Amino acid sequence: MKGLKGKHVLVTGASSGIGRAIAIRFAQEGADVAINYYSDKEDAIETKENITAACQSIEGCGARSLVVQADVSKDGDVDRMFETTLDKFGGLDILINNAGMQISGPSHEIAIEKVDRMIAINLRGAYLCARKAIQHFLAEQKPGIVLNTSSVHEIIPRPQYVGYSISKGGMENMTRTLALEYAKCGIRVNAIGPGATATPINDWATDPEAKAEVEKHIPMRRAGTPEEMAAVTAFLASDDASYITGQTLFVDGGLTLYPSFQEQWT
Repeated sequence: MKGLKGKHVLVTGASSGIGRAIAIRFAQEGADVAINYYSDKEDAIETKENITAACQSIEGCGARSLVVQADVSKDGDVDRMFETTLDKFGGLDILINNAGMQISGPSHEIAIEKVDRMIAINLRGAYLCARKAIQHFLAEQKPGIVLNTSSVHEIIPRPQYVGYSISKGGMENMTRTLALEYAKCGIRVNAIGPGATATPINDWATDPEAKAEVEKHIPMRRAGTPEEMAAVTAFLASDDASYITGQTLFVDGGLTLYPSFQEQWT
């Protein structure tokens, strides 16, 4: 896509799933990619190997990649991650806030420590990274891009996932607030809102019966793929999306279209 070749990109939570697909897609576009992971170093290295393999089949890809560990909820880890990335690439153009987690349980029973952890990773971590990226863009007096991996659950309530829903609802407002505040500086801030996506974080993805149950609630009658999420992320970071900021683009097979109304019942 236009304007991605030669850019320096940091993808948090890139050891598997949507994050891995995003990292590979940006490398295929000719961007240098820093692959962040929290605990799955072997998976992160596999992402790096996938990038190498993907680029070997694309003439002139030339992408560099870097594996960097950090817990995005910790200020010190985020500082170190950015220092390592900037030292390796000499700059940063695009931040992809993808790191996230989800834990379920009845909202009146779930341990508050679990809720705190989800908000710390999904929302605080995204803000810490966005803050650091914006500081870099401003210091260098250059435009930049922040893209957040949100969810359809920033607007669709999800019972028994209250911490996750809180974090994604907050991410929507964070996206809009930062976009408005820094638009005059040439910094664009957007989000993608994946619907049901077949990734390791979703247990149903490997169970045919459970997958069929999920998919019957989706208007398009199928789950999304990580590659589809990565394609939209690449578009929002490209020059083709240069006039888009403060938006969440839902990539959900129609899940946010009130699917119960697909059949007449009123």
